[in-house]
Order: sequence, then C-alpha cells, then structure tokens
Amino acid sequence: MEFRTTVKTGENRSWLHHSDSVVLLGSCFSDSVGAKMHGALFNATINPMGTLYNPMSIARAVQRLIDNEPVAGQTLFMQGGVWNSFDFHSRYSLPDKQATIDRMNQRIAMGHDALQGAQLLTITLGTATCYRLKATGEIVANCHKVPQHEFERQMATVNEMVQVLDRMLSQLHEFNPELRIIFTVSPIRHIADGLDTNSLSKARLRVAIQDVIDRHSDYCDYFPAYEIMMDDLRDYRFYASDMVHLSDVAVEYIWQAFQATYLDDRSALAVARCERVHKRLQHRPMSANRETVERFNNDTASVVRNLIKEYPYLANHPELRG
Repeated sequence: MEFRTTVKTGENRSWLHHSDSVVLLGSCFSDSVGAKMHGALFNATINPMGTLYNPMSIARAVQRLIDNEPVAGQTLFMQGGVWNSFDFHSRYSLPDKQATIDRMNQRIAMGHDALQGAQLLTITLGTATCYRLKATGEIVANCHKVPQHEFERQMATVNEMVQVLDRMLSQLHEFNPELRIIFTVSPIRHIADGLDTNSLSKARLRVAIQDVIDRHSDYCDYFPAYEIMMDDLRDYRFYASDMVHLSDVAVEYIWQAFQATYLDDRSALAVARCERVHKRLQHRPMSANRETVERFNNDTASVVRNLIKEYPYLANHPELRG
C-alpha cells in the first residue's frame, strides 16, 4: 500500500555537467538551490540583481543583463535611509548614492558575463501578482516599503506573461545560443493576499510556462519543484517555522530530484565528493592545540589538491584557491 504520491520527473536529460557554468534567477527558491550548487562547488551565479518574483521583473532583469545596461543615478530614490532601485533587491541598497550605483553596476556587469558564458539558466517564477508604480506605469521588482497607495496591484494574465517570456527566451537564445533554460514555479507560497489568490497565481504561472516551453522545446524544460512540494512532500514538517518557506530537508529532497533529472552520472559523483570537501572547508577545528589545528589544515589542503587533480576544472574555484 502506498501512502504518498511520488512526482515523476522523467528520464535523466544529462543537461548539466559539474564543470558547467550556471546562472539562477528568480524567487528565493533560486537562492536555496543556488546555495546547494555553491555547496557542491558549481560555478553558479545566483540572482545578480537580487531575488525577483514576477515574470515581468525577471524578463526586465534578463534584458538588462543581456544589454549590460548600467543603473542611472536619476532612477534611484531614497527610502528608509538608503538609496534604492525598483529593479534591484534591497540587499544592494546603501546609504551612499554613488556606492549604491557602483555596487549595482558591478552586479550587472558580473551577471552579463556569467549569462554570456553559462551553459544552463534556471528561472524560478514566484508569483503572477505585480505592483505597478502609478507615477511611471512601470512594474517594479521590489517595493522597498514605499507606501502601498503609490502602486497599483494586479495579477498578470497568462497571455501577458507568455508574450514577455517568449520575447525573453528569443533574446536569450540569440545572446547565448548554447544556453539551456529550466523553468520552475516556486513552491514557496505567497499568502499575504490569501491562499486562493496564491493558487490562482501559481496556476497562471504554470500555464504560461508550458506555453513558452512548447514554443522553445529544443532548449527549454520544466522542473516540477512546485509539484514535488505540493503533492509529494505535502506535510507541514517539510516547511520552515513560518509555514511558508521550505525546510532544509525539503530543499535537500528537491535538490536530489534536480540532480537525478539533469546531472550526468560522472557529475553526480563529483557533486557528492565536492559537497564533502565543501563541508570540510567550512569546518573550523575547536581546539587550542596548535599541532591539532595544523594537522587538520594540512589534511584539508591535501584533500583539496587531490580533488583538483581529479577535477582540473576546479583549479580556479574561489573556495579552493589558497
């Protein structure tokens, strides 16, 4: 007797090799999976402009990264004691205006280079709900706690999202013809407007994604992270304490499913090996004995050398240098 429904992801695509460069864009689920990739020593670039949620803002970010379009000072505004951009997450907002511009432009340039050289892009759509700034008519990526009366809240239609995403995919394919793209719907629920609105939003996202994948099926795919969470891990023990975000166990489960779907066999072995080395690099020996600490550090250096010898493409990985 079966007491759960396992989500089938199909045959392994072998789309991803451990030596590939990856860019992850979208909701905070991209941050979670990106952290897993960092822990496996992938060359992964996570949300160059910060966490993004709606398809319109994600498409706008992709356009900016492709064009390497810098931030203009007149588009920034002061809110909460820091300078903000409606296109960026607040993690890049600083009290000094020029420092904010420099920081954001560094992220754009880095994202441009990463996207140009990437073999894989994952895009996680979080919500179809958008906030349009009344003063300009533009949809914002982040409201930065600006008073709500300055925005018009609306849910994008399937057709609107299909048009934006279809154009974005064509631009990406022209910019980097070797790029493969995996879409996901974030399993993290947006409950501020009610669970009924969240369900409608996720449904629209899923329909829009399928439409554009059908148009670009030779280099696009869908990974069912949302379905795994809703239909396989359907229990509150797989959520964090806020009952909205995923627990570490749930993220790990979905990460394992992602590997089984897209990694080739040799890369799966490399990931397991690199995850162990990464944990060792994060460990700090709790000992006051100098010889014990030196022995641990020497052993770690030897482990890293052996890893690079087996996987030479890791030689320039920032965590393995020095």
